[in-house]
Amino acid sequence: MAKKETSAKAQRPIIEDQVEQTTNYQTPKHKEPVESKTSGPVWEIKDRVYFVKGRKQPIILSIPSKHTAAKSLLWFDPVLNYQRELRYATNQRSVFVDEQQGPVTMRHIIFRDGKLLVPAREQALQQLLSLYHPHKDKLYFEFNAEQEAVDELDSIELELEALNLATSLDIETLEAIIRVDQGSRVKNMTSKEIKRDALIYAKRNPVLFIDLAKDENVNLRNSAIKSVEQGFINISPDQRTFNWSTTGRKLMTVPFDENPYSALAMWFKTDEGIEVYQNLEKRLK
Repeated sequence: MAKKETSAKAQRPIIEDQVEQTTNYQTPKHKEPVESKTSGPVWEIKDRVYFVKGRKQPIILSIPSKHTAAKSLLWFDPVLNYQRELRYATNQRSVFVDEQQGPVTMRHIIFRDGKLLVPAREQALQQLLSLYHPHKDKLYFEFNAEQEAVDELDSIELELEALNLATSLDIETLEAIIRVDQGSRVKNMTSKEIKRDALIYAKRNPVLFIDLAKDENVNLRNSAIKSVEQGFINISPDQRTFNWSTTGRKLMTVPFDENPYSALAMWFKTDEGIEVYQNLEKRLK
């Protein structure tokens, strides 16, 4: 009779599709499982979707589903004050090893094409991925429709602010902003082209557009560039010195390792430079 039982155990079928079955023979018979009383947000029963982080989405990504010496899968319980071993088993209600009882049927956790859809019935896997897994928000994240709506609303409001700013700014300021994006090409553009490109720039990059609109140095830098383009002042071939084009008198020396036009814009704020700036502004108009 004992031989027949041994034979039956030896012929136990192997679970396929990356599923392995293990049996915890050392579980104490009379020891109740440890239950965590950790408080937290109300858990909602629903389908959940998880995405791999980053622009590059691998065809297949497998993350640890059990604790091993090579890949740690532990979670510190702030109520019980110790590290608890995690293990995803399809036939267990809990993901904590100290709460699991009897044989456990394990399965790998695999993202396909950068996504993993977990239905509401698979609560153990959802809780592991949403609450306890150490790779959450590092290798993957949970899709949150409400947070997505908030982020999208913020993005739309920011875009509207930038577009409204683009329609209200004077042409000189718009020219200064567009020059940052397009360089010397601006000098050949009409006013309508500048306004059009400003609206496009505000829509494409609202944060930078708003920052540039609030940066007083942008207008100063634009005046510096236009003064050189229109021949009122000259910049030396090594881009280290600015001079009056008519007299050759030196205005300023560019500090080492600085953009010459940014340096000239800052110089315009000095006691000596403000007079030169006012003179140039009259000529540019």
